[in-house]
Amino acid sequence: MLELRIRQKHTVVILDLAGRIDVDSANLVEVVGQCLRDGYTDILCNLEDVEGIDYMGISVVAIAYKEAVNNDGRMKFANCPSHLKGLFAVSGMDRTIELYASEDLALNSFKEDKAIENIKKMQLRRRFKRLPIDLKIELKSKHEKTPRCLKLDILNLSAVGAFIFGCDKFKLGDEVMLKMKLAPKQEELDLEAKVVWIPDKEVQPHEYPGIGVEFHNISALDQQKLIAFIERNFSFTSPD
Repeated sequence: MLELRIRQKHTVVILDLAGRIDVDSANLVEVVGQCLRDGYTDILCNLEDVEGIDYMGISVVAIAYKEAVNNDGRMKFANCPSHLKGLFAVSGMDRTIELYASEDLALNSFKEDKAIENIKKMQLRRRFKRLPIDLKIELKSKHEKTPRCLKLDILNLSAVGAFIFGCDKFKLGDEVMLKMKLAPKQEELDLEAKVVWIPDKEVQPHEYPGIGVEFHNISALDQQKLIAFIERNFSFTSPD
């Protein structure tokens, strides 16, 4: 039977596993799913006290890992005993999951991932022009059963995100849907986005209330439409 103890270091949830991982270890998948639903996307499994794992147990680990990845999470493993490493190697799991010799090394890797991710985001944003504009949109929550549609204004638009003014209904990490029409053909775009920035009322009073969003799962076609729209309008807002 697999026993689980949950603890936390900074933003990482650590699952201390003990016993055997086998067909009866569905609690691992359940706990990982609950962590993700609670907003914890960095998960570390400490395997130090795992006595054994069979092929059904490897399937359980694979399902838990896939659950994390499919929900924009990261799941890593530390202190893997030698008798587990052999099975991970034979099954090919060691080419999929990240194994670390110690908990500290694994925790540091999460920090490194965040740093690299932030650098990549900055590089991505710099590739696209940001267009100051007043564009009417409709905004609503992605997951509410009966979401209320808000009519708001985009004041800053790029191919990867936007700043939406007049909204204080959402918090960081909330997923939203926004609808906009692009002139001159009034092309309608329905985009998924995540709230990644909220201005401080005291520090940024001219931008409050508002939210910065990052587009998610945007198709290449929709992104190209945004780029074309921004390029068409940029000459009217930029100095010579």
